[in-house]
Amino acid sequence: MGELRPLGEDLTQESRALAEVLRKLFEGLEVSVRRYAARRRRDPGTFSRYLNGTRLPPWPVVMEMLTDLAEHRGTTVTAETIEFVRELYGSAFDANSSPKHAVQIIEQQLADADHVSRRSSVRGDVLGDALLDRKHRIADLEVRLNQMEATLTAERERAGQLAAAHPEVSELLGERDVLRQEVTRLGNELQTAQEQRANAEARCDLLERQLEAVERPAALPLLPLPQPQPTPMPMPKVLVVDDQPDNLLAMTAVLETLDQELVTVSSGREALKALLHHDDFAVIIMDVQMPEMDGYETAGHIKRRPRNRDVPIIFLTAMGVDPEHTARGYAAGAVDYISKPFDPWALRAKVAVFTEIHLERRVGNPTG
Repeated sequence: MGELRPLGEDLTQESRALAEVLRKLFEGLEVSVRRYAARRRRDPGTFSRYLNGTRLPPWPVVMEMLTDLAEHRGTTVTAETIEFVRELYGSAFDANSSPKHAVQIIEQQLADADHVSRRSSVRGDVLGDALLDRKHRIADLEVRLNQMEATLTAERERAGQLAAAHPEVSELLGERDVLRQEVTRLGNELQTAQEQRANAEARCDLLERQLEAVERPAALPLLPLPQPQPTPMPMPKVLVVDDQPDNLLAMTAVLETLDQELVTVSSGREALKALLHHDDFAVIIMDVQMPEMDGYETAGHIKRRPRNRDVPIIFLTAMGVDPEHTARGYAAGAVDYISKPFDPWALRAKVAVFTEIHLERRVGNPTG
């Protein structure tokens, strides 16, 4: 346990109680944080924060520790032990669910998105300079080739044949071809960097709106429509996809205070059917880890449908929001991430903002 930092002074009483129990469970495993994290394919830094009380672990992580400890000791996990730890976990979860905690979550996401934006911007500048250099070098080669061609014998059969046959001209032509290939490669990389920066900037804008939403009253009411409508519009819908009934119930309880219609399904295939049978979805909240068709695959199918490709997707994950998972999620079409156990305030803020954006677009294009 020497590699673990002391528990923080600013922990809530509930978080401290849970962290102390988790540390005792971990002590019984008689293994280092790095080795246990590697065994469970988890980030050691994140797992260390679980044990320090600075981050609430997903419940499956706690159950893994209980199961691993029982296996290490050659016993079984009793129902009483599970219930005791579950009560501590629930208390810590409730204590950490607050506007302040939601702000911390979203501010961290904002910092991450801003870092990606700045890094992509710097990379774009470097690639842009390299691209300009290659183009200048090609222009110089063109001048030299033209000059050399002018000095060649006027008796050539065809300028291209004789020029290509001249050793020095052939060398310059080869150098130009290589530079043109580099221009193509650098151009593609520059476009990718610019797209990454634009996507990161768009996430920053969304996250700033989410921070504003957290600061509103507890119910997080939606902004009023810009103009009164001649006829009532149907409420926007939110699609919630999770294979665990308890998660669906929890998200329904959190989101029912918002002015929208919730559609809940328990699989990726049911999500695709719901998108066929319903219109006007403002956002999709989807679990990443689902049997048969996971969140990534489901998102890929959704984005390939012209009818649904613009519906924003929020991934809900118990795997931790690390660069590898977020990069894969954004590549699959997600616009946001929420870690399990989710913070109710943060979830409401995110859904409220995406619903506002949906209403703004619908008012701007009432027939779209």
